[in-house]
Amino acid sequence: SSLHPLLLVEDSPDEEALALRALRRHGVGEAVFVARDGAQALDFLLAAGDHAGRDPAATPALVLLDLNLPRVDGFEVLRRMRADPRTCLIPVVVFTSSALEQDVRMALNLGANSFVRKPLDAAAYDAAIAAVAAYWLGMNLPAPNCGERGG
Repeated sequence: SSLHPLLLVEDSPDEEALALRALRRHGVGEAVFVARDGAQALDFLLAAGDHAGRDPAATPALVLLDLNLPRVDGFEVLRRMRADPRTCLIPVVVFTSSALEQDVRMALNLGANSFVRKPLDAAAYDAAIAAVAAYWLGMNLPAPNCGERGG
C-alpha cells in the first residue's frame, strides 16, 4: 500500500490550501502528496525525475487532477497515466473549474473515472472533496496494476 494514497495535482496555492484543509478535516490530510504542475505529477506517479528513488509500486489510490496546469496540462497527465502499465488503472477524478462539455468529454475519453466541477463556495468545495475522498478512498476497491488483471 502507498504512503501517499492521494495525489493532489493543483497549481493554485489557494485551492491547494482549501483542498488540504478539507482533506485534513476528513482524516486524509497527512496522506496527500501535492504536485503543482503536470510534469511534477508524472514524475511522482512514474517514479522519475526528482522522484526517481521512490518505490514505483507505492502508487496513490486516487489522483485528484486539475486540468489547467503549467508545463504539462491535465489531459496530457491523463494520457500518459493511461498509457503506462503502472498507472493505467489508478482512479483519476478530474477536479476543475471548467464545465465545458468538450473538456468533460475529452477527460472521460482519456480515461478519467469521474469529472467534478470545483464549487466556488467554500462549504460546497469542502463537501465535494469530502464526498470524493469518502467514495474513492473508502468504498472503491483499489485498482491492481494493469498487467495483473487476471482472467
